[in-house]
Amino acid sequence: MPFLKNILFDWEGVPDKNIFPFNIPSIKGLSCLQLKSNVTFFIGENGSGKSTLLEAIALKCGFKLMGGGSGTLLSAYEDAYTLEHVIRLSWMPKIKTGFFLRAETFYDYANYIDDLAKDPDNDAGEVYRPYGGKSLHQQSHGESFISLFMNRFKKRGVYLLDEPEAALSPQRQLAFLRIMRQLDKSDRGQFIIATHAPILMAYPGATLLNFDVSPLAEIAYEDTAHFYITKRFLNHREHFLRELFHDEEEG
Repeated sequence: MPFLKNILFDWEGVPDKNIFPFNIPSIKGLSCLQLKSNVTFFIGENGSGKSTLLEAIALKCGFKLMGGGSGTLLSAYEDAYTLEHVIRLSWMPKIKTGFFLRAETFYDYANYIDDLAKDPDNDAGEVYRPYGGKSLHQQSHGESFISLFMNRFKKRGVYLLDEPEAALSPQRQLAFLRIMRQLDKSDRGQFIIATHAPILMAYPGATLLNFDVSPLAEIAYEDTAHFYITKRFLNHREHFLRELFHDEEEG
């Protein structure tokens, strides 16, 4: 069962509900979002609000927006994100450990880990141990993500991931599903993942929340645009490409 049970919204103190991020259609008006399973996917088009809500949850968990766990000192532009002041997290039990991964700032996080390793007051081996024993910059993007998942994602915790597929090939996405399965089945990990990847969304028993509707709502895997478009494209690739390049061929 998930540690984080509900995300509660209090809109009373918002001075202007017509400005971002309070006017996001998928989020505005929500009073409570229940998390029913250990794995929840936020899905929807870019700009639909999934990353914005995930970031607000991360801040409430004590994580930094640049990524990391609650003890990470790397910080940047938290004041620009105000949705965190609207939400309250309902736990049972309260969990203080976990990790927030943002694909777009992972490079900065890797720099932060290297800086810690270079600090003479730190043991470089211990600093790199949760990341496969070496700098994340000494690994490919995909390798560094998998090293993080395999070595850092062992403790009981809440893991918030923003588009992890950005660095993962289809094969590595399958490897990540196996890692996630181990934490899920042992009730040691809860995952909330913003993604566009149909492979990840196929995780058994996951809850999929669709941010393309207002307010956001649960959706079945087979009903998502990601599944439908991908399946149709793979089954009818030549037809899709003909339609896509129709104007070009006419010209």
